[in-house]
Amino acid sequence: MAERYLVALGSNRRHHRLGCPEAVLRAAFAALDGKGLKLKAVSAVVASRPLGPSLRRYANAAAVVKSKLAPDELLDRLKAIEQRFGRRIGGRRWGARVLDLDIVLWSGGAWSSPPLTIPHPAFRTRRFVLGPAAAIAPRWRDPLTALTVRHLLARLTRPRPLPIGT
Repeated sequence: MAERYLVALGSNRRHHRLGCPEAVLRAAFAALDGKGLKLKAVSAVVASRPLGPSLRRYANAAAVVKSKLAPDELLDRLKAIEQRFGRRIGGRRWGARVLDLDIVLWSGGAWSSPPLTIPHPAFRTRRFVLGPAAAIAPRWRDPLTALTVRHLLARLTRPRPLPIGT
């Protein structure tokens, strides 16, 4: 039976052939449609500030992919796509990269294995993931909180009250 996956895409380095990070993501969308993967929806590409030591802005997007692959098999496929785009194995955490592909949600619920945790542990706090995801899968529910992607995004964007006395 085919499962659906929400995949977050990011890039903040030019590709020698494809060009700017936005072009890298457009090419990555094409790479997510074939060899046991069926691309069902893609978001617009958005810009975001980098996390960690990288100084380069990111291009980010989201995609819904359908596949018969189990989560760990899909992770292997995504890592192979990253390597085809020039990502080095063992690169610096949060460093500049040509392509980053992360499984955020899975229609099967939660998953945990040594290399993979679904839902992605940090997706609830990342506007650059939730914004594009809400554009293509607003009603998809986080299996741990039961909140939709749209609700998770709203929690990040609503104004927070100031503490009394400030």
